[in-house]
Amino acid sequence: MVKFTSFHRGIIIGLLLSDGWLTLNTRSINSCLHFKQSLNKSNYVWFVFNLLSHYCSSYPSLITSTRKGEINYALEFFTRAYPCFTELLKLFYPNGTKIVPVNIYELLSPVALAHMIMGDGSTRDYGLHLCTDSYTLPDVVRILNVLIIRYRLNCTVQLRRNNQYRIYISSRSMPILRSIVEPYMHSSMMYKLKKNKKK
Repeated sequence: MVKFTSFHRGIIIGLLLSDGWLTLNTRSINSCLHFKQSLNKSNYVWFVFNLLSHYCSSYPSLITSTRKGEINYALEFFTRAYPCFTELLKLFYPNGTKIVPVNIYELLSPVALAHMIMGDGSTRDYGLHLCTDSYTLPDVVRILNVLIIRYRLNCTVQLRRNNQYRIYISSRSMPILRSIVEPYMHSSMMYKLKKNKKK
């Protein structure tokens, strides 16, 4: 509870690189993790919750929001506040805004990469996009370097509207990518690796 196993740390790193975020608990000096996904990804939310439930005090909650007059549904859960989350807060939010830590080469384990893909991966042609839109170009390049150097993947950075950047993993590298992350992927997310959902 005080320290992460390498497996659980990898899960949390992957969540933070995608849709997870850390906040300081108002009743504690420590930080807690929040994770939210749209309701159509509820299987993945429950999958993550079951892996991290020993850090939580309550089950995921149904959240509603209204955008352009349409009601949207999502599942959200958060952990208790612990020093181990506070350590990650210092890495990912050194100035209050989420960044990609300079030691991402060490942090981006196969488990972390799998959860980053499940959270922010998007199929494109026969390859895969990592939706890193919220990060600066130097942040995106840090991730790109890990994918190229550590995992030997063929990747490029693509410029989108409003100076946003995404990483594209080439179709030629998909067999390598599958061999790296498939053991940690939930069946409902296998389509992102160009594989059908398991029955």
